[in-house]
Amino acid sequence: MLITIVSISNFVSKKSNNYNMEKEPILLHFGKQVQALRKDRNLSQEQLAELAGVHRTYIGMIERAEKNITLYNIERIAKALEVNIKDLF
Repeated sequence: MLITIVSISNFVSKKSNNYNMEKEPILLHFGKQVQALRKDRNLSQEQLAELAGVHRTYIGMIERAEKNITLYNIERIAKALEVNIKDLF
């Protein structure tokens, strides 16, 4: 039996790799705002997630600009942080 190990990078195009490494500015800004407001309120990511009714890993993904968050979840996070939606932008 012959087993061949192939790097996953052989299956991912250079274009998609570059896109994944370059994060959208709006997502970066939004994530930084969420993180700053969360820290100002001495909340952990887990505590904010519980207040917002989302999974704990979701907050981390937002703060790292890995998620394109929906308007519905923006509203939930704003309410959890006790701020207006505009304060997240």
